[in-house]
Amino acid sequence: MSTAAPAESVTRRHAIAHDASHYLLVPSAVETPGTVAEVVELMRRVRESGASLTFRSGGTSLSGQGSTAGVLADTRRHFRAIRVLDDGMRVSVGPGATVRQVNAVLARHGRKLGPDPASEVACTIGGVLANNSSGMVCGITQNSYRTVESMVVVLASGTVIDTAARDADAELARAEPDVHAGLSALRDRVLADPASVATIERLFSRKNTMGYGVNALLDFERPVDILAHLMIGSEGTLGFISSATFRTVPVLTSVATGLAVFRTLTEAAAATSLLADAGFATVELMDATSLRVAQQLPDCPTDIAALPVDQHAALLIELQTEDDAALAAELRRTEATVDALPVVHPVLLSQEPARRASLWHLRKGLYTAVAGARPSGTTALLEDVVVPVEHLGAFCDGLIELFDRFGYEDSVIFGHAKDGNVHFMLTERFDRAESLDRYRAFTEAMVDLVLLFGGSLKAEHGTGRVMAPFVSRQYGDELYAVMWQIKRLLDPTGMLNPGVLLSDDPGSYLRDLKITPAVEAEVDRCVECGYCEPACPSRDLTLTPRQRIVLRREMADAERAGDTALLERLRADYEYQGVETCAVDGMCQSACPVGINTGDLVRRLRAETAARPAAAVWGAASRQWGAVTVGAAAALTVAKALPPSVVKAATVLGRSMLGDEQVPLYSAELPAGGAARRPLAAADPVAVFFPACVGTMFGAPRGALSASEAFLALCERAGVSVTVPDGIGSLCCGTPWKSKGYTAGYDRMSDSVRSVLLEATDGGRLPVVCDASSCTEGLALMAATAGFTVVDSIAFTAERLLPAVSVTEPIGSMVVHPTCSSAQLGIDQELAAIASSIAAEVVTPVSWSCCGFAGDRGLLHPELTASATAAEAAEVTSRDHDAYASTNRTCELGMTRAVGADYEHILVHLERATRPPA
Repeated sequence: MSTAAPAESVTRRHAIAHDASHYLLVPSAVETPGTVAEVVELMRRVRESGASLTFRSGGTSLSGQGSTAGVLADTRRHFRAIRVLDDGMRVSVGPGATVRQVNAVLARHGRKLGPDPASEVACTIGGVLANNSSGMVCGITQNSYRTVESMVVVLASGTVIDTAARDADAELARAEPDVHAGLSALRDRVLADPASVATIERLFSRKNTMGYGVNALLDFERPVDILAHLMIGSEGTLGFISSATFRTVPVLTSVATGLAVFRTLTEAAAATSLLADAGFATVELMDATSLRVAQQLPDCPTDIAALPVDQHAALLIELQTEDDAALAAELRRTEATVDALPVVHPVLLSQEPARRASLWHLRKGLYTAVAGARPSGTTALLEDVVVPVEHLGAFCDGLIELFDRFGYEDSVIFGHAKDGNVHFMLTERFDRAESLDRYRAFTEAMVDLVLLFGGSLKAEHGTGRVMAPFVSRQYGDELYAVMWQIKRLLDPTGMLNPGVLLSDDPGSYLRDLKITPAVEAEVDRCVECGYCEPACPSRDLTLTPRQRIVLRREMADAERAGDTALLERLRADYEYQGVETCAVDGMCQSACPVGINTGDLVRRLRAETAARPAAAVWGAASRQWGAVTVGAAAALTVAKALPPSVVKAATVLGRSMLGDEQVPLYSAELPAGGAARRPLAAADPVAVFFPACVGTMFGAPRGALSASEAFLALCERAGVSVTVPDGIGSLCCGTPWKSKGYTAGYDRMSDSVRSVLLEATDGGRLPVVCDASSCTEGLALMAATAGFTVVDSIAFTAERLLPAVSVTEPIGSMVVHPTCSSAQLGIDQELAAIASSIAAEVVTPVSWSCCGFAGDRGLLHPELTASATAAEAAEVTSRDHDAYASTNRTCELGMTRAVGADYEHILVHLERATRPPA
């Protein structure tokens, strides 16, 4: 096969090249196999071409194992199947599913996966297996190596082995006799060498992801079982795991969390073994620098914020049990141990959710605070090592001395203390020779320090490129030779992920380092971790938020290097892939560890490139919005009366003449227009109601009430008085202008809304209630500097109306589609409460995400909504339901299009279910 990429794939190659590590190579080609057969064929083509092949999924890897200059196989878009077995006791999963998705499916069974990496929102099963991931709780007893029951493996030769088959070992011997015999011979070789056995037992008695999992040669006899467990932690260098079956573990729901602060790191480290032996599920270490960083976090508990940190250190500890009675017993049992700790103030083990959340944010917010505050142009490195717990304090002291010696200021040490597993983070510039020399010298000194204490150079994050040259130093020549023999046995041509995990080049870890150019302020803090990607509506269509950001960096690099051809190609593709198909829904911000909303960048780019005629039209619309909404409603009403094919053809023609960004594409599921908004006076109102203009433009399904009509009917039924302000017909939350980058129109509309609502709310005395969650979000931004408050109608209804109405016509099964705005507003709990009050069964799809309709994106780029809703629609349509609900009219339209059933606002369902008997 040719590895030269066609012009249209250049942007994709550069976009997908970046991962969470400090390495950067641009693949020669990107493939997206969707089946095992396609993987087999891809391996054949790559093998015959003499190229290399790297499998990558989530791209959260920190050690460079997902980077390649060869062919990159993207397995994130496919292989996502999740199949629950034995009522959740086991689960079969494809490598493209994220840990969070799998655990969400298992949650209804009270089970979860054993591996619990902190990147669970984005890391995929493929990466969890490839790196033998663990986490804060699982240790070495519940990691992938211990909990995988079977897998389907595609070897470099193209042979497919299902290790769950009864004759799997015989099939391996038949299909791959050299592999079968070679694995048996390697086992005999290791067992015959007492020194090798002792080294393996010592290193694998704790977390260890350095090199291959040669403990499999001791733990298993059958070659097929050895093969399966060598695949775990092999970082894609031995084959491809197309699916794996895990034994799951129970979800422990009764939890108590506390923070023990010690005067010194030595005291904290000394307490670690006591707490681990006492049965604490987590014992998380934070050094003095970590505590100083944590004190700057906005929700730092007052007792920690007030601590005069000197040489202090802290342990975040947690008990986890199956029920409250068991937790009470554990609290009593561990009381003496906790009370005896030499802490600066008493330790409170709290079950209160807010306190627990704030404590965990101290621990998890360290990466956010340090990475987000790093100087522009620097690259963040998050490393991990493990040492025997009894040496933890001395090792951390030594590591701090190395930070001081090499001038790495503000570097933090944290980690899973009960496992002796330390993470540390530093920032470096790789565009300067002196910085590279410093990094080389630090790494060599750090390696010596870890090995001095009998530790492992990698505990969780995988060997990757960063530690590949040091495998022999940790294991010795004999076991290093065994590892190379494993590699040659299973990948004789060396085509799978070369340079990763094993390297005879002592300087290979210093090549292909990532240089991070400064870009727009909205996104410059990005550490390229990919946490944002699963939440992005365009993730399977064009670009993810991470890719939108890294392409800005690629363009900056190309411009600086004078590569005009690459720059022009990236710019040309970016308009559609990066700007037009971004939903600017803010869901990326909710997952981003440094709080980036990539939509802010896209809105700015839209403003900078907005065509003057379009900006002028939207500017005029901000002055006559009432006429615009009524006109749009009339147009939809007329269109609804005509044959859909005629109307669609007309819009297609208009798009061909004026552009896809200017003319919406009509589709048959669009409703007729709604009614114009009217003021409503009230003698003694408790709130000001702001009916959203989308209810005027897009009417309700035939015969149904609109969301605003349902809300007013419920208010009347509950005896709650609200008013609708004068001039409401011309007001809008401003989102259409803001999302398109028409700043002048947005500012004008904002001024109008603030003026009207300040008067209507009596200077802010009354709250403003809106009936569309995205509009609530938009109004809240306006209100932030105006002196009035905005509440979504769902939250208002749950508090004020729901207790005052009675259900007369209950619903059987209801599907609820939360929206990006309801999630951002934090009202999904109230949404669920309303749904549960009227439906016997409420189903929130595990695969729900932003529908991508995004105001008008679903009309201008229907392919975005189709892609964003595909997984959720497949889940919803797998069975029948009686009703379908959401919180926003345009989102309802998007889901109606995807599912083929009418989605209505949850308040419409509530009004219908609480009507007085006829």
